[in-house]
Amino acid sequence: MAEIGCNHCGDLSIAKDLIRLAKDCQADYAKFQKRNIPALLSEAQYEAPHPVSYHAYGPSYGRHREVLEFSIDEHAELKQYAESINIGYSCSVWDVVSAMEIVNLNPDYVKVPAACNTNFKILSLLRDHYTGAVHISVGMTTWPQIEAIIQLFEENESAQDRLVLYSCTSGYPVPFSDVCLLEIQKLHLHFDNRVKEIGFSGHHLGIAVDIAAYTLGAKWVERHFTKDRTWKGTDHAASLEFPGLQKLVRDLHHTYEALNYKENEILEIEWPQLKKLKSCLP
Repeated sequence: MAEIGCNHCGDLSIAKDLIRLAKDCQADYAKFQKRNIPALLSEAQYEAPHPVSYHAYGPSYGRHREVLEFSIDEHAELKQYAESINIGYSCSVWDVVSAMEIVNLNPDYVKVPAACNTNFKILSLLRDHYTGAVHISVGMTTWPQIEAIIQLFEENESAQDRLVLYSCTSGYPVPFSDVCLLEIQKLHLHFDNRVKEIGFSGHHLGIAVDIAAYTLGAKWVERHFTKDRTWKGTDHAASLEFPGLQKLVRDLHHTYEALNYKENEILEIEWPQLKKLKSCLP
């Protein structure tokens, strides 16, 4: 998944460009974010300055968020555009109002970011009033909290097989020592029979780690995607540009092809080499 998030800078044309570029990279989904600012921020939070002034798109944090926010009609337009070029659309939801709006668009899956994964009002709404998959990042989350999330979905039998957990470290960017890839195996070990699948949401640099995540059992790989990593905004530095995403998707597909067993002890491709090079035969 190409996580476009807010890397569109509040510009619908850039958002569509990123969808098209993600499709050109052969990504399966282009994903955005949806916030309802009044539901998400208190007056004090709205009026506070952005913690990093260089990345601010407005004079206050609230205004900054509003500049980067698309309306639900604009999200519907993005979904329609994505589907017209045969790439999936999805969205992360940050509050109950946004969750209700995105559910009405009925994407294949809805994502809950790590920052909101203990908001049980959002989770319950997606569990009970949405039929697609619910993908949840577990960065910044304790083991008891993960257990509570799973138990919430288990309360509705029809929702148990729709939950996807993503191993994630919430930082932008994350140093390799903090990626903690073996958490993927840990999630599999404890929850394999209680969730649909395990994924990986990476905020690191480069693409080697994602291949390792896939081989460790991540069925979904999500990376932030941008047109230019030097643009203003907190996510760009931890994002991939077009060449990076293109190579990542290519390498994931090649790794998928390679992860198998030999059909025969000696493959057909090996016979010419065996006859030419193997001098001692029984």
